[in-house]
Amino acid sequence: MYSIRYAYGHVMVYDGTGRFLFSADSEQEARKELEDAEFAA
Repeated sequence: MYSIRYAYGHVMVYDGTGRFLFSADSEQEARKELEDAEFAA
């Protein structure tokens, strides 16, 4: 489970425990990064 939040003009992605994972320029970019990460896992 992931959480996507908007802050300071960026999209911030956190894991299920609230730990910061990465930031992206758009929600679409963040979702693509999440898809790529899950595929690689």
